[in-house]
Amino acid sequence: MEALTGWWDDLAWGAVTTLAVALAALALGLVWGMAGAGAQLSRRAPLRAAGRGFSLVMRGTPELLIILIVYFGSTTALTRAATVWMGERTYLEIPPFAAGTLALSLVFGGYAAEIIRGAWQAVPKGQVEAAQAIGLRPFAVFRLVRLPQMARFALPGLGNHWISLVKDTSLVSVVGLHDLMGYAKMGTSVTRSPFDFYMAAALIYLALTTGSNLLIRRLERRVDSERPRGAA
Repeated sequence: MEALTGWWDDLAWGAVTTLAVALAALALGLVWGMAGAGAQLSRRAPLRAAGRGFSLVMRGTPELLIILIVYFGSTTALTRAATVWMGERTYLEIPPFAAGTLALSLVFGGYAAEIIRGAWQAVPKGQVEAAQAIGLRPFAVFRLVRLPQMARFALPGLGNHWISLVKDTSLVSVVGLHDLMGYAKMGTSVTRSPFDFYMAAALIYLALTTGSNLLIRRLERRVDSERPRGAA
């Protein structure tokens, strides 16, 4: 591990960047997921088709290709728009952090849409109807009846895909992001010690995912402990 001397600060900063990408993609991905689930649950056929199509494409396309398509597609679109606006050839490039976050959020959103839709449908209709019968308003029904049970149903699946999301951040270095994997590649090219750097990166990823697993289990226990007695 002597090759890592002088590189620990870079690897630590790369780990922070990796975690930032994952958290940003999670937040944005939940928005995509809720939108996709809402579309699939819509009474309008075009919205249902759009929601299902979104999930199908995001779940069926390799994450690396989505990252490349978002990065180069956005760069091409920005360049063309700037060229039209400025009246001359103007090259604009989307930041790797933004491209990686957007791409991974779309992937996460495709899976989250299915999980959220399933959680919505898993809530017993009788409980919703009972809440409506006693005069609760729609928002109160959602907050007091649907949301707590949806959280219990959705958390395990969302937690699993969060772990996958953390690992998928390693792909964003392909577009030039200086994340954990990016610094590992940089250190490898400088020191010619690939084993040391990739092993260090693997251990840091393992620490991130292990910590995430512990946090997810704690959240699951907390959500389950708040379930009313007699609830399914």
